[in-house]
Amino acid sequence: MDRSIFHPDFKARPYWWEAVEIGDDPPAELPARADVVIVGGGLTGLNCAIELGRGGARAVVLEAEEFGFGASTRNGGAVSAGTNLGKGMSGAGTQDAAAQAVLRAMMADAAASLAHVEAVVARENIACHYERSGRFVGAWTPRHYDAMARRSELFNAHAEAEAVMVPRARQREEIASDYYFGGMTVGRSGKLHPALYHRGLMGAARRHGAILLGRTRAGRLARTAGGWSVETTRGPVAAREVVIATNGYTGGLTPDLRRRLIPLASHIIATEPLDPEIARGLIPKGRTISDTRRVLCYYRMSPDGTRVLFGGRARFTQVGPEVSVPALHAMMLQRWPQLKGVRITHAWTGNVAFAFDHLPHMGVTPKGLHYAMACNGSGVAILSYLGAQVGRKILGGGNRVTAFDGQDFPTRPLYTGHPWFLPMVGSWYRFRDWLDRRVA
Repeated sequence: MDRSIFHPDFKARPYWWEAVEIGDDPPAELPARADVVIVGGGLTGLNCAIELGRGGARAVVLEAEEFGFGASTRNGGAVSAGTNLGKGMSGAGTQDAAAQAVLRAMMADAAASLAHVEAVVARENIACHYERSGRFVGAWTPRHYDAMARRSELFNAHAEAEAVMVPRARQREEIASDYYFGGMTVGRSGKLHPALYHRGLMGAARRHGAILLGRTRAGRLARTAGGWSVETTRGPVAAREVVIATNGYTGGLTPDLRRRLIPLASHIIATEPLDPEIARGLIPKGRTISDTRRVLCYYRMSPDGTRVLFGGRARFTQVGPEVSVPALHAMMLQRWPQLKGVRITHAWTGNVAFAFDHLPHMGVTPKGLHYAMACNGSGVAILSYLGAQVGRKILGGGNRVTAFDGQDFPTRPLYTGHPWFLPMVGSWYRFRDWLDRRVA
């Protein structure tokens, strides 16, 4: 391993945590009763708590670790809206009228998720460097470019994506690289500082009456005449409703949900501050970047414009920086050879959660537990939105039912939530990416 790519002050923790102190939450007492208990203190749970509080309901949010420990503060900070629903999107490639109607409704909801984040940030005065900067999606092959061109019409028609195709001859208007075969810009997309967004949501949830309890693990969930009794490491709490908002960290508390999710590790590195002239030219329009590879990468500049934050599937499972940093650093240099010699100051990882159909899901389990989960690698907007939608549903408001509510949430025979197959899937995807590029 080349140790020269590690900065002397290297930290195996998120760059985002330099702006917040994880674990400095003010202490709170567990009440005997609440209207709603929310299990999971990430973007889903906090947006749900805010919506419940605005409607007059008292929420208790249980977080097994410190608030901010999970993927809500470990992601890349891209805020997408409708173009990342996944290749398994219901209705895609079919002329069935009902399936097409569901597809259109899902894309409309995904588009609404961006507006939701923007509304919450503005209404709650959350200082998180939010910017509707747009995204550039690089085409791994010419065939990928053509496929994106066909789908861009769908994105514009139903997700208000403001998608525009950029041929390879104009690619350097978007990124200082010749690595891709052109790509697509999505105007209706943004970026933020995820740890500051999460911290702002915590403050908003408290202002709206929620009680936030970190280092408080939920235990047995038992039905009662009045709703639920939730055992915790601090004692029991009674509630009318329970919401499961655990996404990539869903565990044995809800085995039926766990077996519907594939937890997958995503890794990110941050570079040292760059030469200002080089930094300004890497992404001229300040967009977030992703690509169409199966083993995808996603990257952007830091909010102050001085560093590259480069993420991707260095491995599909949790690995240490001795593995993830060289892999991601090499991927970064493939796109930007001009960064040769730049060192890495931070590296971190977190779990995302994929569904077998590559769609987000919201609903109620047969036992009566509310849930919203399955970010499929792009959860900042959609899980914020679905968390709020669960809150509205519990309040019994007159809002229309989101298209993601109550859709079949598939699993596979004998799958229990332990994705033993991920290393093999990763190897197969890397081979397919290599082959696609080889014959391009």
